[in-house]
Amino acid sequence: MKVSTTPFLSSEEKFSALFEYASEGIVVIDDAGHIILSNPSCEKLFGYREGELIGKPIETLIPKRFSNHSHHREKYAKSPHPRSMGIGMDLFGKKKDGGEIPVEISLSPFSNDDGKFVIAFIIDITVRKKSEEILKTQKEELQQLANELDKRVKDRTMILEEALHELENSREELSIALEKEKELNELKTRFVSMASHEFRTPLATILSSLSLVTKYGEIGEKDNQVKHINRIKTSITHLTDILNDMLSLSKLEEGKIIAVPDLFNIKEFTALAIQELQTLAKAGQQVHYYHSGNQEVYLDHKILKNILFNLVSNAIKFSPLAKPIEVVTMVNESFIELKVKDSGIGIPEEDQEHLFQRFFRGHNAANIQGTGLGLNIVARYVELMNGTITFESKSEKGTTFIIKLPNYIEQ
Repeated sequence: MKVSTTPFLSSEEKFSALFEYASEGIVVIDDAGHIILSNPSCEKLFGYREGELIGKPIETLIPKRFSNHSHHREKYAKSPHPRSMGIGMDLFGKKKDGGEIPVEISLSPFSNDDGKFVIAFIIDITVRKKSEEILKTQKEELQQLANELDKRVKDRTMILEEALHELENSREELSIALEKEKELNELKTRFVSMASHEFRTPLATILSSLSLVTKYGEIGEKDNQVKHINRIKTSITHLTDILNDMLSLSKLEEGKIIAVPDLFNIKEFTALAIQELQTLAKAGQQVHYYHSGNQEVYLDHKILKNILFNLVSNAIKFSPLAKPIEVVTMVNESFIELKVKDSGIGIPEEDQEHLFQRFFRGHNAANIQGTGLGLNIVARYVELMNGTITFESKSEKGTTFIIKLPNYIEQ
């Protein structure tokens, strides 16, 4: 049988050794909150000599700003139990010289025949706090750097986006400018083509007819002479129409034409205009006029006359001999409507979307005199009076133009 050679220590000796040589501070507090025991580590931690803390209140080791500690101690005494002190809080101990140290404290209550007591285990966490502060500072600095980097990235991204946006705008502006330049060049080409054809033909007619007028005058053939005089008049009228179209377009482009409405009788006005236009009609063509509704209107009568002359002269020009042309005006409380209907060559479906463009002429109108400006001018005039223009047309079935203008007269 072997005998243990381990030195026997009593419980009291074990507690004494643990108390004396523990690396953390230990104090024992009585029921009244006074220190009855403190180990060397505690005395060293707080800067006291051996036995100097005995009999002092525990608040001696607590900074004055925690003045409510005695209240918490009394509350704890009513229901003592092992726990860590100040969970979620930063705890500090006060040294003899008034300095403070960050600490962690655990409490363990016990009782014996002498009364109730609490053992407090105190750990100096100064080094840990410094490490935490350093880590916190580094984390904040890192976060600041990350924020600055993020801001720089956002700023540079924004600058890049703005540059791309400006580049896109410039590209679009350049594209628009190029498109306008292309359109302008096309217009110039079409104008030169139109002008060379439309001016050359009547001028050639005038020159040839003048020589014939002189010749027929010399030989006394008056009928032939009158015939060629009329051809000269027609050619001059055509040239005048071309120049009027050019002048009207130029004024519209420059914004020199504005609507100046006045009060007049639209039925009488239209009837007189049609009498004048009837002189342009081909053999057998009749311009029929119909009106319904009120007769007083408030419009720019000069612009309306230009619209009416343009539409009716077109109807005469594009309709065959002996085919009637209808002009209808209607006035109600909301709007004024003008319709011009012919039984002419119509507008091919593929040409209809281009009908109001400058210098545009339908494929089936190549052999008929015209500048391709009339309907563009009409559309611009209608826009000036805040109206709308639409049409219905089929090839070889005729065309009807419908203009609606707002009625500003209270009925």
